[in-house]
Amino acid sequence: MNENEIMKDNLAKKICGEIVLSEKPGVIIKKWRNIFKVSQREIADEMGVMPSVLSDYESGRRKSPGIKIIRKIVDAMIKVSERKGDDILREFYTFPGEDHISSCILDIKEFKLPVKIKDFCKKAECILVAREDLSDKEVYGYSLIDSMKAIIELSPTELVKIYGLTTNRALIFTNVTKGRSPMVAIKVTNLRPSLVVFQGPDKVDELAKRIGEIEGISIAITKIKDKNTLKNTLKRNFNGM
Repeated sequence: MNENEIMKDNLAKKICGEIVLSEKPGVIIKKWRNIFKVSQREIADEMGVMPSVLSDYESGRRKSPGIKIIRKIVDAMIKVSERKGDDILREFYTFPGEDHISSCILDIKEFKLPVKIKDFCKKAECILVAREDLSDKEVYGYSLIDSMKAIIELSPTELVKIYGLTTNRALIFTNVTKGRSPMVAIKVTNLRPSLVVFQGPDKVDELAKRIGEIEGISIAITKIKDKNTLKNTLKRNFNGM
């Protein structure tokens, strides 16, 4: 088994585990299907079943599938995504254990259910300043990042590891002056988070906003000025999600 196949297998196991352990497996199946940007029909065709089977699982009308069926669903997601040309594996990384990387991450969380950007911003006391039109887009987690450590210490290859399980998340940078450096660093990685939140500035650099506009990334400023208070606010408001 080559490295790509190992990555694919590890990813499938992670997703299967989350579905099996969930009290609402159908909701988690739908969440991952949306992350992979594949339809019920595409998965059903890959599996050789009717689309209504997937619909019934996701809605809870059909009894929770066993592990073998769950693995077939997940494998079908990955195969369809690959066939469509989406390099989805590139977006998923095991959260790194190296000291110089983990020290840049102040907190990281994967949501069980998606949260709309506008709802995330409300809970994190944020004001959107770029791509407000994407406020109904969903995020599946957040990473709270020490911006100076991440930008100074991490290479572009290492920087992608701050994304956790998916890029469909909020990247929250602490102690930011204007936001230009984090947005330039994001552009270099070629991975696009759904939302970038800056803690610290009262105003965002125009180039940073321009990058957000072009790349389709919502940008927000949190009104919380202390990073520890922000960390505790996020934990409190997104606990159990």
